[in-house]
Amino acid sequence: MSPRQKILIVDDEPDIRELLEITLGRMKLDTSSARNVAQAREKLAEESFDLCLTDMRLPDGTGLELVQHIQQRYPQLPVAMITAYGSLDTAINALKSGAFDFLTKPVDLARLRELVASALRLPSSGGKQPSIDSRLLGDSLPMRALRKQIDKLARSQAPVYISGESGSGKELVARLIHEQGPRAERPFVPVNCGAIPAELMESEFFGHRKGSFTGAVEDKPGLFQAANGGTLFLDEVADLPLAMQVKLLRAIQEKAVRSVGGQQEEIVDVRILCATHKDLNAEVAAERFRQDLYYRLNVIELRVPPLRERRDDIEPLATNVLERLASGSGMPAARLHPLALDTLKGYRFPGNVRELENMLERAYTLCENEQIEAGDLRLAEGGGSCAQVGEPSLAQIDNLEDYLESIERKLILQALEETRWNRTAAAQRLNLSFRSMRYRLKKLGLD
Repeated sequence: MSPRQKILIVDDEPDIRELLEITLGRMKLDTSSARNVAQAREKLAEESFDLCLTDMRLPDGTGLELVQHIQQRYPQLPVAMITAYGSLDTAINALKSGAFDFLTKPVDLARLRELVASALRLPSSGGKQPSIDSRLLGDSLPMRALRKQIDKLARSQAPVYISGESGSGKELVARLIHEQGPRAERPFVPVNCGAIPAELMESEFFGHRKGSFTGAVEDKPGLFQAANGGTLFLDEVADLPLAMQVKLLRAIQEKAVRSVGGQQEEIVDVRILCATHKDLNAEVAAERFRQDLYYRLNVIELRVPPLRERRDDIEPLATNVLERLASGSGMPAARLHPLALDTLKGYRFPGNVRELENMLERAYTLCENEQIEAGDLRLAEGGGSCAQVGEPSLAQIDNLEDYLESIERKLILQALEETRWNRTAAAQRLNLSFRSMRYRLKKLGLD
């Protein structure tokens, strides 16, 4: 029979300590209590705990000091802060210092049990790193730092704003934070905020009741309900219209949503991760993004480095892509000629890892003898953008259809690169409908 897990309770109010002890005891957990920071430090030094619950205001210091002490001495121990109602700044400071989560007074016992259960589901530190390494390739200094940050953020419930250029791997980073944390067995729900029509946003996020509008033929849960217990990843969050930003802020603050046409709010337990390739600070300054929502989403910022800042990772990334292409086609894996590798390392990659993958897929189909030459990459000399092909003579055109297709492919790729692989923006740049753009991408094998 495994030993019972033990919780350290730090609070100077006997009534609060007793309430927490009784509640946790009913969860079949052992408890130990401390009245102040000094007593808590002594108990931490004497025995091991699985979770610490601490009040913010203590006779000889603050809970924030205890959070920082635990982060330095016992980094694998999750600690949750109990704050006065309305002390959002305090709670956010605790999360930034490394707290797992926070509760507000008066303590909601259902929320307490939920928090404790979630904290106790945290995996141990052993054996996690290989899982991250196998999917987040690269051994450069920026990638090592990123893996450490992912490991730390997975042990928290703090909202995380993942910043980075298009194609740099922001969704993968969000998935890894989810999968390494206590919500790993629950849903991970990604949503591209820029791809949902404004008139359908409220229904998509919060669900709707049958008959609430024309076409609502049955009850439908929203994205918040689908992610309940897990993680909701808001990609391109800067594209949310202001009216929706207000509703999203309320859902995050209240931890509850009301479906379109519904009469009652539904409690939801969702961790919010968000990302955008835009500068959210600039969006706030331009009054296109609400400052109060930014404050709630950007508790902790995690920057994903662009590929040009980690050029040493290009070779292992390229090798992995080529092996994956070979596996999918049943053909031998292609090799990169040294000059081709040098060409890749000298290119700026505005589309980052996604662009590298598309570029190698194109080169893989063009190369001969399982070797990709520099010319197969079709990059300009010096590597800044796609090469511009000069006017051909009729003698150089073997097949008009193939030639026109190659021009179409080049222009579409150029538009995608210039818009950071935003398909909607690329279609507008080429004066195409999104439907026409999608058809052409599929026809050219770029989908």
